[in-house]
Amino acid sequence: YFTVSELLQNVSKHSRARSASVDVWRTEDRLLIQVWDDGQGGARLDGGSGMRGLADRLGAVDGLFVVDSPVGGPTTVTAELPWRERG
Repeated sequence: YFTVSELLQNVSKHSRARSASVDVWRTEDRLLIQVWDDGQGGARLDGGSGMRGLADRLGAVDGLFVVDSPVGGPTTVTAELPWRERG
């Protein structure tokens, strides 16, 4: 939830996008989240504390965080987290 919220906040603040989408799905023991926008691109993990912080938080729980954001756009951010069934 917080990952998606922060990514959508970044879209509204920085991307100049006209549209964005969020996809969430599970495959075996992983939860995948993808946030896409049609904005200006150029998002980077080393560009500020927000994206790096998300990557660090996901990494702390055996997650992955991938940013694909060429200058000129579009931007796709994929987060992958472990899925654990509740006992």
